[in-house]
Amino acid sequence: MKAQYKTAISDARWIAYDIPGNIGWIVYLVCVYRGLCEKKDVYRIASALPGVLMLIGVGELISERIAGLDRVLSGKRLIRGFGALTAGGLLGIPMAIPGFKKNKKRAAAMLAGSTLCAVFAGLLLAGYKKQ
Repeated sequence: MKAQYKTAISDARWIAYDIPGNIGWIVYLVCVYRGLCEKKDVYRIASALPGVLMLIGVGELISERIAGLDRVLSGKRLIRGFGALTAGGLLGIPMAIPGFKKNKKRAAAMLAGSTLCAVFAGLLLAGYKKQ
């Protein structure tokens, strides 16, 4: 039998983590998209890589929700969902820093978005314990 991970986080805490986490990955992706629309250079393309991880995580979490697996997940699903979101957020933090030379507002939004994503997806990830 495969290991299962379960969380006992309350609905209120889940929502309190979910909303800023969602705001974070959305802000990051919008900033990356707007940067790529302006110019496609190495920095802007590289800054999309954390966004890809974020999208993988979101896609996995949506498929988990559709399958009714909200609070009990396999290890693979946990890593593909909250693990990918957390990793994408963490990788987005250093990716935002060089952007301050090009567009301070966008870089600040990317930094804030990736930080929100990393922190709140990480808190949800940490709430899962092996059964």
